[in-house]
Amino acid sequence: MASDPRLKDRLPALTERIVGTYERSGGINHLGHPCLPSYREVTEILVDLREILYPGFGRRQNLSMRNVSYHVGDLIDGLYDRLADQISRALRRLDCDGEQPSSDQQAKAEQITLEFLEAVPELRDVLADDVAAAFDGDPAAKAFDEIIFCYPGVAAVTVYRVAHTLHRLGVPLIPRMMTEYAHSKTGIDIHPGARIGRRLFIDHGTGVVVGETTEIGQNVKLYQGVTLGALSFPKDENGEIVRDRKRHPTLEDHVVIYANATILGGETVIGHHAVIGSSVWITRSVEPYTTVTIESPRLRYRAPARDPEEQDATAGS
Repeated sequence: MASDPRLKDRLPALTERIVGTYERSGGINHLGHPCLPSYREVTEILVDLREILYPGFGRRQNLSMRNVSYHVGDLIDGLYDRLADQISRALRRLDCDGEQPSSDQQAKAEQITLEFLEAVPELRDVLADDVAAAFDGDPAAKAFDEIIFCYPGVAAVTVYRVAHTLHRLGVPLIPRMMTEYAHSKTGIDIHPGARIGRRLFIDHGTGVVVGETTEIGQNVKLYQGVTLGALSFPKDENGEIVRDRKRHPTLEDHVVIYANATILGGETVIGHHAVIGSSVWITRSVEPYTTVTIESPRLRYRAPARDPEEQDATAGS
């Protein structure tokens, strides 16, 4: 079937219809305001940070203690300028009248950037514990390099720890952009506001959700499909959702949560060394050392009416 060149004549009118929605539905536009963080730049910053956090596992190989200082120094120098620019954009996005930031905004962005970069050595120590927890918690793991390359839980927790550091420093928007990028890559959704201790291991990981006000202690293990969520969304006298209050549960040290368990509520505390079984739904606190499971269902097995081999023999006779 031959194409009809006249069809393209309809495109200018279509363009006008689309542009017309930009005024009618302006809440999902960002036009005429240059100060918005760049999603592409933020994700590329994450790539460079991974080069620093896990040297030798990224784009640059053949690194050694003889040349790694130059490589990391070059990355840090570039990150300082790029991250400060993105933070400056995030800080002034709600008050954006001009293309250039004020001197105060730029100075604040540079100070935050420096404080973040100064936290990288501690981040490396914490991530080393997370990788070790994955190795200790999974007999299928053969080496640390397998975990760093292949485990989505470690990838998601790495981005979370970067984003949480920026969140603590008061950076708006960018931490959420980072964790949602990790969510899109791993299927693991961790809000940067959550407070998570050392040696977190998320095994398999797909479908895990960790809400904003969740608190997780040390040496905690989560399996796929776990939800640490809010029980309800209270509203004020105007019907607006009440924000900035604890809505998500607390997990103390050495807790294990098996696949597809759901734990809800800001007052829900899972005591240390507790074990929560698969598919459990919890909305109240659990004492330390407690195991919570669903009562085993009864399985029914129905045998075929006749032996399949006899049926085949009968059919062929």
